[in-house]
Amino acid sequence: MSAPNHAVIVLASGLSQRLGQPKQLLNKNDEPLISHMLKLALTTKPKVISVVIPKDNLLIADVIARWVTKEPKIKTVTNPNPEIGMGHSLYLGIESLTQLANSNDSRSDLIERVLIMGVDQVLLDLAHLCQLLDGNSTVVASGYGSWRLLDNDKSEKGLKERPINNIVGLPLVIDSALLKQWQTTLGGDKGLRHLIRALPPDQIKTINNQQLSYDIDTPAQLNYAKAQDWIGD
Repeated sequence: MSAPNHAVIVLASGLSQRLGQPKQLLNKNDEPLISHMLKLALTTKPKVISVVIPKDNLLIADVIARWVTKEPKIKTVTNPNPEIGMGHSLYLGIESLTQLANSNDSRSDLIERVLIMGVDQVLLDLAHLCQLLDGNSTVVASGYGSWRLLDNDKSEKGLKERPINNIVGLPLVIDSALLKQWQTTLGGDKGLRHLIRALPPDQIKTINNQQLSYDIDTPAQLNYAKAQDWIGD
């Protein structure tokens, strides 16, 4: 992995309405899933990590507070309106890095790129994050397919059905100046994907990893992940 000149934004303020329970607190390797993701982020040796969490969830806030106590580079960003969508969450994460720069924190002078992660790609690993950070394009994004589980179809075919459409998205690494430039266009569920697609081909690199297809949005997906031992009880 190249020299650590990056920050990390962990987007973890989703309300998990389809799942019916906070995905941030699912059990991954005997710890909350959000802790697992923070460990991955820390292993990339960033200058700072901004983790965006929803307001009014004391359990998530408690997990993050314990991390902040022992890891000063982790900063908590509370999203007062998590129902608005991921675009707003990302806006708040970018704003936290801007505030760091305005505070004359010397770390902000060294931040050239930003790694943006979600919290529910349960098979994400350090090797993939290192590949993203080793890329030298303006944007280095992840490529994978979408997946869905049919709650009323318990067959093997139903469990593994994958639509054809391909995704270029999180996690990704982006030039920090460009990310700041794009901040004002973010809002609601409108994130980076349409902006990335509009870039010239020589400014974006895609690292394919089909394991990233497996996120957790529904009870059926969670049950499947448990059956594969990706998530614990």
